Amino acid sequence: MTAVGKHPGLTPLSEAGEAALRAILSRNPGAKPRDVLPDVSPERIPRHVAIIMDGNGRWAKSRGLARMMGHRAGAKSVRAVMEAAGDLGIEVVTLYSFSMDNWKRPEDEVRALMELYLEYMAVERQTLLENKVRFRQIGRREGLPEIIQRGVEMLEAETAVNTRGTLCLAVNYGSRAEIVDAAKDLAQRVKRGELDVSQIDESTFAQGLYAPDLPDPDLLIRTAGEMRISNYLLWQISYSELHVTQTLWPDFGREQFLDAVREYARRSRRFGGLSDTPTAR
Repeated sequence: MTAVGKHPGLTPLSEAGEAALRAILSRNPGAKPRDVLPDVSPERIPRHVAIIMDGNGRWAKSRGLARMMGHRAGAKSVRAVMEAAGDLGIEVVTLYSFSMDNWKRPEDEVRALMELYLEYMAVERQTLLENKVRFRQIGRREGLPEIIQRGVEMLEAETAVNTRGTLCLAVNYGSRAEIVDAAKDLAQRVKRGELDVSQIDESTFAQGLYAPDLPDPDLLIRTAGEMRISNYLLWQISYSELHVTQTLWPDFGREQFLDAVREYARRSRRFGGLSDTPTAR
């Protein structure tokens, strides 16, 4: 591999760029951000990308297919995005897979979605292990079929030691429910005498969220052109950059993902200040 910051034909990296590239490669030696996006300095690559995968049903309807065919096509986009994220050295990708409101859909569609989830975990298990990607699920476990809960627990345990990236699926998830659960956790800790009310701050509260160890998303992508957040990671995306595309999720692949990252890299993130702040690593 070419030395850090010394890729032939590429603009030399700044000190921050070299440091970011070293951090990426130390965690994921197989990453190749300079090859994949030569026009983006490594410190401009997001650590965490969250995605609202929308448009599966519309994609299927436009082709005269059953809605489930759209969901199956969308599963292929997940693989394409994860491969691109791995090449860039992105640490976490969180996908809005099934919201708490999705239980309102027709019973046969919900059942088919649960079956597709089981199938996905079985099919992708080896890929996750080979690429050293950790699997996580956020959302309320209770209410999910028992076979799903067992499958999730097994896959999380099998991939727990993987360090090259994290695939996090939001299933039976709602952000308001997550915030309520965090508040209940704090209340119980105060009630047990483990915590004083005066000690509660943003950091303490965040520890009660479903995945407090994950960095907040730097970039939130929504497909199919919808201009809303849909009760997704409301606490965590307070300062995330938003990228909305008209592309339906089954048509969203590697190139569309790279375009979103490229656009993100051009943004100026001030976090309420006056100077631009690149992605911290």
